[in-house]
Amino acid sequence: MFDTKKILILGAGLMQKPAILGAKHLGYKAVVVDANKNAVAVPLADEFYPVDLKDRESLLELAKKLNKKGELKGVFTAGTDFSASVSFVAENLGLPAHSFEAALNASDKARMRACFEKEGVPSPKFIEIDENAHAELVSKSDIEFPKVVKPCDNMGGRGCRLVRNQDEFQTSVTTAIKNSRTNRAIFEDYMEGAEFSIDSVVYNGTLTITGFADRHIFYPPYFIEMGHSLPSRVDSKIKNELIATFALGIKALGLTCGVAKADIKYTKKGPMIGEIAARLSGGYMSGWTFPYSSGMNLTEEAMKIAVGQEPDYLLSNRVSLPWQPHESVKNKAQPFELYEISSTLVSAERAWLSIPGVVSNIYGLSEVKQIYGVRDVLPRVKIGDKVDFPRNNVEKCGNVIAVGINSEQAYKSAEEAISSITLRLEPNNPDTEKFLRGESEPDEKGFPPSAFTFSPNSESSVNVGEGTKIPAGQKTIGYIPETLIPLADSLKDWNHCTLRKTLEKFDEICPDHAELDGKTFWSAILRGGIQGALYIADNIES
Repeated sequence: MFDTKKILILGAGLMQKPAILGAKHLGYKAVVVDANKNAVAVPLADEFYPVDLKDRESLLELAKKLNKKGELKGVFTAGTDFSASVSFVAENLGLPAHSFEAALNASDKARMRACFEKEGVPSPKFIEIDENAHAELVSKSDIEFPKVVKPCDNMGGRGCRLVRNQDEFQTSVTTAIKNSRTNRAIFEDYMEGAEFSIDSVVYNGTLTITGFADRHIFYPPYFIEMGHSLPSRVDSKIKNELIATFALGIKALGLTCGVAKADIKYTKKGPMIGEIAARLSGGYMSGWTFPYSSGMNLTEEAMKIAVGQEPDYLLSNRVSLPWQPHESVKNKAQPFELYEISSTLVSAERAWLSIPGVVSNIYGLSEVKQIYGVRDVLPRVKIGDKVDFPRNNVEKCGNVIAVGINSEQAYKSAEEAISSITLRLEPNNPDTEKFLRGESEPDEKGFPPSAFTFSPNSESSVNVGEGTKIPAGQKTIGYIPETLIPLADSLKDWNHCTLRKTLEKFDEICPDHAELDGKTFWSAILRGGIQGALYIADNIES
């Protein structure tokens, strides 16, 4: 009976929506828990309980109540930090999942790195630091930079950054520790190389790759993912070497029953693992882009394992992969039979950003849904929200997902959509002013970057348009400075918008502008794109 089977789902955010819908589609009641009773997916739950996801004992107590008549069949999460909470509850109730010990290995970056080091799996050399230990590191003069610092137990890039020199060390470590639930961080070597995301299913001694994507990371000293593209366009030899290293990492952590995802790089020394998590990926990959590209509902297949069913679709549609390890791990035994679910279409997810300020209006959200190939437009901010140039992947303003028969088509649709969305900011804002002046914090040299190649701090751009005026109500495209004319269609900002399109958008949004000082206007555009241009015009009006 429908009402006698339940799945406990941890998290009620957007990333957990596919899991809640998947549970219902499989014939289970979705019992959802989240500390935030106003989370976006709460209305989709059959039952909801406000429980902190890191409070394992309370989760177990609730699970036992749900299971009094044997009704609870599984525990599940996707896109959260709390796979260890899932395994804790499942292990105590005898439900299918990775062991609690293995889930802890995959949740705590220090434990994870130690497991890799013990088993000889390539990953960065590291040390663990806490509030007391990092002080002595500050005084050391033999540290070779760059390094990376990150919290031991957080996701989404929060508190994670590149440390380029000694001057950036103190604030970087303090921020990382503040973003850790256990006040601990790791300080590790920086991996230089192309980055990839891998989703997989671990089942009965087999490993099935269920998504292999290129990650598009920008804006040092932070690691901001501006999107991912699936399937990857990487060479098949490199791909197989990355998968082999991933498989060895999964074995080193002890993951045996469920799912695993990796952030992994291909460096000059070969594959190196950034991290492996015992959950499905966030960032729209497992619940959106991979199902679009492959036709398989990954969330439902993973959920079948969590309730003790066979993932029949996955087993029927996977193809065998060769074991082709890189030279660095060629002496390691193959830990799993390797398989893959192939993609027939290309999915492209892209993010849009904002300069600092407060949102006064948003343009283009409805229109971009009509662009050919666009499947989803997923805003994260609304009018009245404070925005900033992101320092982690939670602070982006929204995402677009497009699908095409090839990379060119999918990428073009996604980037056209992103370039057509505009956030207008309130005038007279000190954060916006500071950004447009090109100021940065002492430990963030060069960040945030300018919208276009030029910067107000460089002589080549600070004098653009000097001594000129744009008359009130006139189209700005007709007054573009001579030095910028050859670049009008080649320069693109963070949101894939060319200089020409930026001016066209300004002329459409702000046709009745007052007279504009050329030097001020063009400097604002080069620094802040369409947002800078609108801000200058709005400041005059205010």
